Amino acid sequence: MIGSGRGIINEAGKYFDLDRRVMVVTDSGVPEDYAATVVRQSSSGHLHVIPQGEGSKSFPYLERLLSHMLEERFDRHDCVVAVGGGVVGDLAGFAASCYMRGIDFCNVPTTLLSQVDSSIGGKTGIDLCGNKNMVGSFYQPKAVLIDPDTLKTLPAHEMRCGYAEAVKMALTCDSDLFKIFEENGQDSHTDEIITRCLAIKKGVVEKDERESGLRRVLNFGHTIGHGIESVTGLRHGECVALGMIPMCGNDLRKRLVRVLKNLGLETGITCDTDAVYSAILHDKKTDGGLIETVRVDVPGSFRFESVRPGELQELISLIAE
Repeated sequence: MIGSGRGIINEAGKYFDLDRRVMVVTDSGVPEDYAATVVRQSSSGHLHVIPQGEGSKSFPYLERLLSHMLEERFDRHDCVVAVGGGVVGDLAGFAASCYMRGIDFCNVPTTLLSQVDSSIGGKTGIDLCGNKNMVGSFYQPKAVLIDPDTLKTLPAHEMRCGYAEAVKMALTCDSDLFKIFEENGQDSHTDEIITRCLAIKKGVVEKDERESGLRRVLNFGHTIGHGIESVTGLRHGECVALGMIPMCGNDLRKRLVRVLKNLGLETGITCDTDAVYSAILHDKKTDGGLIETVRVDVPGSFRFESVRPGELQELISLIAE
């Protein structure tokens, strides 16, 4: 179940079953009041705060969260609620899927990136040895609340990252949405962008929950993007933006670069491209020596294409500065 609306976080108790033990997971970068609002609506609420950043998606922080749940005597009738961005949602969802072989999980995404993408779909997990999302599970949340008001406190760079993921959705599935970005109208259409992205993600996941076919389209920009993320300090959305550029046809690539520049996102990398390529080889989207990619030539349409490693290196070179 997905609920959306401004101020809806104040009505979490109407959408989530909070009349039980509830572990509210958030991070140090999220305004304290967001998680506290959910805790106050719970009959037995407990707060668990992790450090902000990708480093919290790891075994040590997973163990600390599970241990906290055990200390508070959580059982199979209790639940975990994530209040934060993608890192919080991934870690909290994975903990819920593991604890006692699975307890209820709910999500209140507070970043644009998580509102348009990662909060729905059921992918949870942690990183392993510097490689993103290598350990995890498909575990659907019982409910998700999208409150655009939580974006008011979001730093500009986080908004840019969220818009990058929305551009991904637009390029592959919604040409009209891409027009909003080409006309530089994203700031006045944020609610519409969130709604359109959620509709795309929901439609794709309902047809292919476990990424055996269509859902792979959501990886557009991520194959190269994850490689960049593994070897640089850039944020996820920034890396996805870069990863999309080589996967577009020549004409569309120029249009995309203009959109990304208008959003304040980087369109080239200065890091070691060989290191990016090596990181990609460890990614989950490699298969039998070929690397599966998603390509877009015209906004609103896509195609799957498996490429040889040498071809991928050439694609990476398109964004090397």
